[in-house]
Amino acid sequence: MESIRWPEEYLPGFTDNFCSNEIILRGFTATDVWALLVNPHVWPTYYANSASIVFDGTELRAGDRFDFDTFGFPVKAEVTECVPPAPGVPGRIAWHGWAGEGAERLDVIHAWLVEELPLGRVRVLTQESQKGEPAKTLAKTRPNPMVAGHQQWLEGIADTLAASNL
Repeated sequence: MESIRWPEEYLPGFTDNFCSNEIILRGFTATDVWALLVNPHVWPTYYANSASIVFDGTELRAGDRFDFDTFGFPVKAEVTECVPPAPGVPGRIAWHGWAGEGAERLDVIHAWLVEELPLGRVRVLTQESQKGEPAKTLAKTRPNPMVAGHQQWLEGIADTLAASNL
């Protein structure tokens, strides 16, 4: 299975907080999942922890900037990687997000991997590596709100796909 490609300064284990979540779905394709990830306008319909989306387009591409609220932070973001899934090639999307100023600044890379697996399955991996004082606080919080929140995002994707396939 594939893994996330990290910029050196966000390599997990060297940042202040890191979370990793994945789900394996059966009966859907990487393209099905991809459509839900690259359109931030639909995120609030299946992920309650996203709101106030500001994006002029309909589908994220490398270099695009967008804003949204999540985990109590107003986040500004720029897409740093966007490779749609293709036969034998997993989909990859990542964005650098930031919120706050000075000592209260939070910087993250949030990355997704959408990978076809044998027997009609698709793996959806999401990981986030964070730097800054807010990240240190999040890392000490139990249960970790990032792990719980991102699992809700994955389950929202699964529920949305299941509902559309009825």
